[in-house]
Amino acid sequence: MKLISWNLNGIRAVQKKGLAEIINYLNADIIGFQETKAQDDQVLEALKDVDGYHIYSSSAIKKGYSGTAILSKKKPIEVSYGLGITEHDQEGRIITAEFDQFYFITTYVPNSGGDLHRLKYRSSWDKDLLEFIQAKNNLKPVFLCGDLNVAHQPIDLKNPKSNYNKTPGYTQVEIDGMSNYLSAGYIDTFRHFYPEEIKYSWWSYRFNSRAKNVGWRLDYFLASQNGIEMVNDAFILNDVMGSDHCPVGIILN
Repeated sequence: MKLISWNLNGIRAVQKKGLAEIINYLNADIIGFQETKAQDDQVLEALKDVDGYHIYSSSAIKKGYSGTAILSKKKPIEVSYGLGITEHDQEGRIITAEFDQFYFITTYVPNSGGDLHRLKYRSSWDKDLLEFIQAKNNLKPVFLCGDLNVAHQPIDLKNPKSNYNKTPGYTQVEIDGMSNYLSAGYIDTFRHFYPEEIKYSWWSYRFNSRAKNVGWRLDYFLASQNGIEMVNDAFILNDVMGSDHCPVGIILN
């Protein structure tokens, strides 16, 4: 099986750039989208030319903001939305799909904001999300994917020194939040297979950053300890355009 995660930064914008053709090219069994920036009916409309997938969408109350979706060739046993915490469940940031052998969870983790005004909220999200996936992991293996909005190590961004504790996504609070997942037994699949490889999944639209490869690795697939044995490989698809992020994924045996 091929599992993919992709922050679209606007599903309707990517639709105009050939989203249906890109999905066909990716040929994934399950896809998790983040930042759809659309209401549920608009997500379905943007995917009207996509065949062969069951589609599940979670949109924010605020229009044109946040939002996640799951596309799956096989119908999940059950699909649920949110963390079950009102404070967190206004922005369409998480969908959980249960399959025979695992849970597939896609999430768009809150950005701390340019002035870090949401850093405290972001920290509480990380804590509550970890508790949520731990509860699922007690039942069956978990694959958590999405834009986790953090570069965990210096290797995960082009300019670590100038960004440390100044830029959202590379503060010690956010780094610690990610470390807590790993300490709880979740495995960063890309680093598991490629511990030394420099590869990014997001580039600013400014300063020609993508062409210069001045980027950050913000998009992840985390596997629970009991799920990593199912994973054959992990990948980052830098050549797939359409968003300021690129798709990331894993291959299951």
